[in-house]
Amino acid sequence: MADVVNEGARGLGAWHIPRSRGAVSGLLLMLLGIWGALIPFVGPYFDFAFTPNSAWTWTSARFWLEVLPGIAAFVGGLLLLASTNRGTAALGAWLAIGAGAWFIIGPTLAAPWHLGSIGTPLGGSARQALEWISFYYGLGAVVLFLGSTAWGRLSVRGVRDVASARRHRERTALRSRGGREETLAPPVSEPQVYPSDRPSSAPAPGAGRPTGVDSAGSDLPADGRAGAYGRHRRRDNG
Repeated sequence: MADVVNEGARGLGAWHIPRSRGAVSGLLLMLLGIWGALIPFVGPYFDFAFTPNSAWTWTSARFWLEVLPGIAAFVGGLLLLASTNRGTAALGAWLAIGAGAWFIIGPTLAAPWHLGSIGTPLGGSARQALEWISFYYGLGAVVLFLGSTAWGRLSVRGVRDVASARRHRERTALRSRGGREETLAPPVSEPQVYPSDRPSSAPAPGAGRPTGVDSAGSDLPADGRAGAYGRHRRRDNG
């Protein structure tokens, strides 16, 4: 995405961004946050869970390792989806980044930090691998990727940001004037008239004046001059 270097657009788009900037990432993060927070409670219905294999059973490990990062991912996605402020959207991106990182490293820190027992995955080896990926590592990697991508897009001030900020500033100025939009009448185009096309109302120079005759028999204007040749009117002394 090309940066904006137009001098007239300086300052535009620094904070105001179009709502569509983080719409897709925000929506996906919200869905992933709901999945991460609810899957430990509804997974036992399908034998897709960690022990204890009972639905809607609350444990400290489920709160710290799944519910909390799921809420963080959901809130971050909501900020990205709804905010038109670059700072607020950036906060949402960083919440998503933190949630994704915690989904990945949380199971490793559960025992040393005494966050509770995460249990053991159910089923065979293939299902257990899928549960680890769906509950923690794969889920965290996708959330981390979406949050990082959203942050990268927010770190660039692009052409769409400047255009959206300009429209926002114009709407704000319009509301400050009480909703009255001043419009100017379109300029009236007139055909261009050259001096040679205009009718002459004054007589041409020398018209209507008596002329004399020079020595060669040519007419002379009344002032007695014959142009560039310097001939003068012959005076009639008779």
